[in-house]
Amino acid sequence: MKTNYQTYIPEKAIPIVQYLIEQHSFILKIVNQRQTKHGDFRKLPNGNFQITVNNNLNKYQFLLTLIHEIAHHVTYKKFGHVKPHGKEWKTVFQHLMLPFLQPEIYPKHLLPLLANYLKKPKASTDADVNLSLAFKEYSKVFGKNYIFEIPLGSLFVFKNKLYKRGNKRRTRFECTHMLNKKVYLFNQNVEVKIYEK
Repeated sequence: MKTNYQTYIPEKAIPIVQYLIEQHSFILKIVNQRQTKHGDFRKLPNGNFQITVNNNLNKYQFLLTLIHEIAHHVTYKKFGHVKPHGKEWKTVFQHLMLPFLQPEIYPKHLLPLLANYLKKPKASTDADVNLSLAFKEYSKVFGKNYIFEIPLGSLFVFKNKLYKRGNKRRTRFECTHMLNKKVYLFNQNVEVKIYEK
């Protein structure tokens, strides 16, 4: 199954991505947004490999996610079963991302953030708050705010549930669920909707 991934990534990245797709045999599927992940890689029961990427990502995040998943594929082919985000994957991911770190592909202000993230890449780009916030500026949902923009003590809606913003810890905000009164920790780059009575 072929997918027109080209409309989802920066134009100047297309030849490099096309080369990677031709070099490494896998099925690429662009899927509806999932709450828990931007993409994934798996070996199918028939022995083929499949990569999926969420369709709601902006082109810069889509490209990074796609290369992240291709790195899983290359790591699996090269090393077999190893830790999913271990040193082998990190090395492969860094190597695969290098050709994309240019101002013709990523905006100049994103390049230092990407370079910093790639020094020690994590399982999710959302773990790097600065990079995640920079990406979200290209796909910010109208009518929503980041949790850090909500005043202390204000009510907000997240996934159709009502919360009250509390104090900031080191990198997260304590927020009280208004029904069960439990306190949950929210990453500062989570997008929420201010509650209007």
